[in-house]
Amino acid sequence: MGYRFTRDDVGYLGSAIGGDALAEVGQLELTTATHLRDLERVRRAHGDRAAALIETVRLRRRAAAKLLDAGQWLLTDDALQQATPTLVARQRAARLAGRTVHDVTCSIGAELAELARVCPAVLGSDLDEVRLAIAAHNLGPRRLGAGERSARATATGPSEETRNVLLARADALRPSSRDTVVIADPARRADGRRTHDPAKLQPPLPDLLAAYAGRDLAVKCAPGLDFDRLDWSGEVEVVSLDGSVREACLWSSGLAERGVRRRATVLSSEVGGWSITDAESDDIEERAPGQWIIDPDGAVVRAGLVRHYAAKHGLWQLDPRIAYLTGDTVPEGVRGFRILDRMDFREKALRAELHRRDCGPLEILARGVDIDPDALRARLKPRGTRPHTLVITRIGRAATVFLCATP
Repeated sequence: MGYRFTRDDVGYLGSAIGGDALAEVGQLELTTATHLRDLERVRRAHGDRAAALIETVRLRRRAAAKLLDAGQWLLTDDALQQATPTLVARQRAARLAGRTVHDVTCSIGAELAELARVCPAVLGSDLDEVRLAIAAHNLGPRRLGAGERSARATATGPSEETRNVLLARADALRPSSRDTVVIADPARRADGRRTHDPAKLQPPLPDLLAAYAGRDLAVKCAPGLDFDRLDWSGEVEVVSLDGSVREACLWSSGLAERGVRRRATVLSSEVGGWSITDAESDDIEERAPGQWIIDPDGAVVRAGLVRHYAAKHGLWQLDPRIAYLTGDTVPEGVRGFRILDRMDFREKALRAELHRRDCGPLEILARGVDIDPDALRARLKPRGTRPHTLVITRIGRAATVFLCATP
């Protein structure tokens, strides 16, 4: 669960004294091996503030892989787990640039920080007073003057202002703004466990959609949600970052691109990103396997846009029911596997062929077949020096192995 921060903790950690203490604690290792020694040292120097200081430094270190400038943020364990990665939040904010936006589950401000860069006025609300205080710290000291506030946006309850953002304590299921785009990120844990049931999100997704019926709305969801069961009339966007699927976002019809019901957005920390939608062609040929196998990004697969991606890049499917693609060229920036041989899946024959090819390091990809790659690798016993990749899939009714060069 992690340390339970209080508003007093937030006030201290956000002060100059707290900042100096965090910088001091940040020099410690804070590993399992040094835990007792480090804890005793911090207690001697900072008394009952020790737990809050140590937890904050640890959270900042974890957050570095997710949030830019995480070294300056205040966080809680639960809030960090759900916080939107900066590059994903930035991509969503770009779609809302120029609009007045209300984040009704703002938590510690990960979305608000990016919205504030491109929107004239932003509202953030949450029921958790500690998270609101943390958000005020994370958004920085620059304040929005009263005359600069959006005349169209109002919020109820006690508030704190920072930058062009108004923070307020409010229930996400009780609309507290008007003429705003509403964004929400329901918590995906119920009874301490992650859930994919829309009705068990907090707040429940059906209740959230009902509360803002007719409004421009964007809702961040888990990518494993069964979107077809939602009867959603807008756009579903699945987003990946650096090869890992991070989220799905439901965009209401007023925010969706005309004619688009599904979108895959693939982001990279190194080279930017790209999108593909179901408004693009999905007309592909049925052909024998080409020279390469391509495993599309998970966002493309989750969004159901494998055929659209194939059509865009001159590829085709190994089998109409399987997401692996094939072709004679590999799209730029994508990992492809050059086919060396094709075999029926029989372990004895496969083991012999791997031995003949002096196979050592062995990557195994499987889709459409009930195979445990780690268990299979142990049975195949590759002991050579040359790396190879096995792509095991079902073509028609037959389990098929493609022996490939490892890229």
